[in-house]
Amino acid sequence: MPPLPAQLRAFVALRLSAESAALVAEFIDEVCSLGGGVRWTRAANLHLTLRFLGDAVPAASIPSLIASLTDISNTTEPFPLTARGTGTFPNPDRPRVVWIGLHSDRLMRLAERVAVAARECGFPAEDRAFVPHLTIGRLRDRHEWSRIRDAIAAAADRDCGRSIIDSMTLYRSILGRESPTYEAIARFPFNAGG
Repeated sequence: MPPLPAQLRAFVALRLSAESAALVAEFIDEVCSLGGGVRWTRAANLHLTLRFLGDAVPAASIPSLIASLTDISNTTEPFPLTARGTGTFPNPDRPRVVWIGLHSDRLMRLAERVAVAARECGFPAEDRAFVPHLTIGRLRDRHEWSRIRDAIAAAADRDCGRSIIDSMTLYRSILGRESPTYEAIARFPFNAGG
């Protein structure tokens, strides 16, 4: 585990396969070329957040969470995940986030197990339901949204590939002027034997 500050911004996440992430990055490049006042996610930062832990997580709480996530990973088998479709939160008329959908039969169960572990380690419960998605952009200027709105709608069934998810990672997020940097605190490989 790298040295940590007394408090940190942290989350638990999954990464797509290199092939799927490349297809997502290709789509981002396409819509980015249209302009549109969106801060697009860098390819290196693409991830599915299973559980955001907070902006000021006490470093002292990390070891117990690592132990709980290790228990989860030891009883989780690798599973397929498909990246397909696009949309916005909260809706296309008032977008704040542009996303690609993520689909897997086993993803919701894993997310619930991570949420329970986080609560048992003293992290507050999430105030909204888990919706599997990959954030690919955040709106900065809604006045320019019309330039890319149609492209997002047209990609509602776009296939961005399949990944075999074989681990999860606990990350520290270091905010920067342009985009955050993510530093892995611990990686949790799944048990291929079940």
